[in-house]
This record gives sequence, structure tokens and C-alpha cells, in this order.
Amino acid sequence: MTAHELAGTWHLTRLALRRDRVVLPIWIVLLSVVPASTVNTFTQFYPTVADRLALQAGASANPSYALLYGPPFDLTTPGGFVAWRMCGFLALLIGLMAVFTVTRHTRAEEDTGRAELLASAVVGRYAALTASVLVAGGASVLIGLIQAGSMAGAGLPAAGSAAFGAAEALTGLVFTAVAAVAVQLAEYSRTANGIGTAVVGTAFLLRGAGDSTVDARWLSWLSPIGWTQQVRAFAGERWWVLLLPAGFALVTGALGFWLLPRRDVGVGILPPRPGPATAAPGLRSPLALAWRLHRGPLLGWMIGTAVAGAVFGSIASGIGDLVGSSPQAQQIFQRLGGSHALTQAFLAAMAGMFAMVASLYGIQAALRMRGEETAVRLEPVLATGVGRLRWAAGHLVFAFFGTAALLLVGGLFMGLANGLRTGDTGGSIGDTLTGMLVQLPAAWVVVALAVTIFGLLPGFSAAAWAVGALALLLSLFGPVVNLPQALLDVSPFQHPPKLPGQELTATPLVWLTAVALAALVAGLAGWRRRDVG
Repeated sequence: MTAHELAGTWHLTRLALRRDRVVLPIWIVLLSVVPASTVNTFTQFYPTVADRLALQAGASANPSYALLYGPPFDLTTPGGFVAWRMCGFLALLIGLMAVFTVTRHTRAEEDTGRAELLASAVVGRYAALTASVLVAGGASVLIGLIQAGSMAGAGLPAAGSAAFGAAEALTGLVFTAVAAVAVQLAEYSRTANGIGTAVVGTAFLLRGAGDSTVDARWLSWLSPIGWTQQVRAFAGERWWVLLLPAGFALVTGALGFWLLPRRDVGVGILPPRPGPATAAPGLRSPLALAWRLHRGPLLGWMIGTAVAGAVFGSIASGIGDLVGSSPQAQQIFQRLGGSHALTQAFLAAMAGMFAMVASLYGIQAALRMRGEETAVRLEPVLATGVGRLRWAAGHLVFAFFGTAALLLVGGLFMGLANGLRTGDTGGSIGDTLTGMLVQLPAAWVVVALAVTIFGLLPGFSAAAWAVGALALLLSLFGPVVNLPQALLDVSPFQHPPKLPGQELTATPLVWLTAVALAALVAGLAGWRRRDVG
């Protein structure tokens, strides 16, 4: 690799940072401040030694908790508790952030033809990949540094804080390297994102399977997310484990750079599967085309939602062992879920969380319209007898009703798993499905706002992710850090009744549906009037 082949790296790095000036800071802030913000709540949840020992015993006795959070090394200290609850999930999110960032500035640029245009100028062969790795890897390192500094500033031991931050940063570097390989293998950005997210998801599942199965502990050591937790921050740090993600990132990243010159611009290492000579009869409508484009992501989301629903449902009846017996702990948790019964509060809180996650799928499905537009695949369709609104309606069916399908699947499996443990399957499924569906108007508000941004401000379509992240951040962590209610109310997920446990009231659901409808109409009106592209 010569200096000529790296020409333009700095300029492309600046360009990537400018393009991600909204999304990337949200990722960094969200993933950086969450661990430290939950430190003070530990003493509220578990004020006495007896509460903490009960927490340790309850988490150790139930393998479902290990499947979800990881091995409970030491839950008697604030740092150990935060590392147990946050380490795996933060590693998962950092991995997704790294994959999306690298793909956005490499393979997605090739899809639109911009990479080939830049390559014709004074831009080296390795410049785009190097710039994307610098941005994603730099964001991962910055997240780790802020995590370590904020946790130490919150009063946690410096060694544990440093181990926590270093493990999370290296996890980001690992998945940055994975994404660097994925964008060489795949021909399209969505395929590269699929490969990268599949690796991240597999790593999380391997970690969960290994931590929850006594005879399969070795599976955790096959997962980069498992390595993050095996560092054992705040529980007798094992610094040597950090060599595993560091070595893996270097080797995998080198493989990505080695593969780059062995393919042409716009082409992947893996040959694409040739399609039929003529389109199938079922592709004669915009809705059928939308189904062809959305069916893969929707199926993947549904499988993930079903698995998550079964896991959360299986631990719902034993949540009292995890929360403890202190009134402070139950009061805070009930504030998150909105119910007086602890199990019902947990199910209600999970319904809200599933709605937040489902709204992210809705954003992804809605923004597929922008992807088709920028990739110049839309104009040939509109040149036929297909109108703008008819074309958009095909995608919006999946954006809105796909979100509803995810909530139904999550509620079904969560209710089934909880019912099998409590002996009341029918009642449990009915309760969880009701709890999920009352959250649907809030999720639709987020999706409709994404449509509004697409229609009125297409150049800022990526800001739709900021809307979803803000709603998620306020709803998940706002009550824990005691934010003012006026600020919490900005999130639509604060308004639906928390079921099961509360009384069903239709007024907030009507208002949320009206807001979603108004945002949808505004977005479609803007889309109908603005120029394509």
C-alpha cells in the first residue's frame, strides 16, 4: 500500500464526518453516557448487602439471566452490576454502529456511483475504505474513552472503568474490521449490512448460548461479545483477554484491505446470483415489488423479535428475584413499566421496549424509499404508469403494518413463554398481545416522522434515525435518571397505557394515531410536490 493509493483519505474522512454529523454524535452520546448514568441507581435498587446478595443468588440460579445479560461475576458492587447489565448490549450496539458506518461510506457509495466518480479523480484505491475504518474505529475508541472517564468520574474504580471502556472500544474495532471484509464480499450495501449484522447477531447468540449452558461455556470464547464480558470489568479484571479482540481486529481488517484490490469497483468478491430472464407475474404491481424488497429484512426482524420475546417471557415470572425486595427498587421498576404487580410491570416495560425496537424497523422500511430514489432505481418505475403515491404506498404498507407484525410476533412468543412457566398460557398471551398493541400508535408516530423527513427534507433523511434514537433514549433511560416529566413526554412511548397492569384508556391512543396520520399526510404531500432525487 503506497501513499498514492491512500491519496484523498483525509478529505474522504472529513466528508464522512460531515455526512454523519447528526447520526454519529447520537450513537456516541447514547453509547457513552448510559453506563455512568445508571451507577447511582444501583444503590436505590439494592441499598443493603442482603438485597445485593439476593440479586447475586437470583441471577446465578436462573440461566435465562445469563442468556440475556451474561455471567453474573460480581453483582454486589455498582461497577459489577453495571458491567453485567450493560456490557453485552452496548457491545451489540457498538457493533451495529460500526457495520452501518463502514457500509455507508464504502459499498453504499459504490451503489450510487459516487465512488467511481471519485476514483476517476486524485483518490487512491484504499482511500474510501481507510476513511470509513478511521471514522467507525475512531468513534468506537471515543465511546470507550468516554465510558471509562464517565464511570471513573461517577466514583467507580479506575481499573474497572478502564477495562470496561477498553473492552467496548475493541469490540467496535472488531466489527469495524468485519464490516471491512463484508463490503468486499457483497455487491450491494444492503447485502453487506446483512452480512455484518448477521455476524454481530451470531456473536451475541453464541455468547448467550455459552453463558447459559454449563456444558457449552466454550461457545462464549468464540464470540467477540463474549470476550468483552470475559474481561471481567469490576470483578477481577483479566487484561490478557483484550489481546483476543485486538488480534482479531488486526487480522480481519488486514483481510479486508487485501481483498479490496481483487475486485472491481461496484462488484463484490461473491458473484451475484443471476435472476430469471423475465419477471415473475407476481411482480406486476408496486406492492409486489415492495414485498420483494422488504421480505428478507422483515423475516429477519421477525425471527429476532420471536427469540427476544421468548427470552423475556421466560424470565418474567422470576423477575422478583432479580429486582430484589427493596421498596426503592420496585418503585423505580414500576415507574418504567407502570404497574403495581412486579411481573406485570416487567411485561408492560418489555412491551414498550419492543415497540421502540419495532419502530426502528419501521424507520428502516420507510427509508428504503430514499434508498431506491438515490440509487436511481425509482425514476424508471415512475416513467411507467405508476404514480408517486401508489409507489410509496407499497413501501409504507411494510413500514406500518410490518411494525404491527413485529409487535404481534413479540407479544405472542413472550406470552407463550411466560404462560408455559405460570400455567396460564391463554391469559398470558392475551395480556402480552394487548400490551404490545396499545404501544403501536406510539411506534407509528416515529415511523410517520421518518416519512415526513423523507417527503419534506430528503437530504436529511438520515435524521429519522435520530428521531428514533431520541425516543428510545428518553423512554429507556429518562425515568432511571429522573428527567423532568415534560422532557419525558417528548417521547411518544411515554403516553400509551402500560398494559398489563393499568386501565386501558383510549384518549392517548387516539391522539397518537392523529399525530401519526398528520405526519404521514405531511410527508406524502411533500413527496408528491418535490423533485425526485
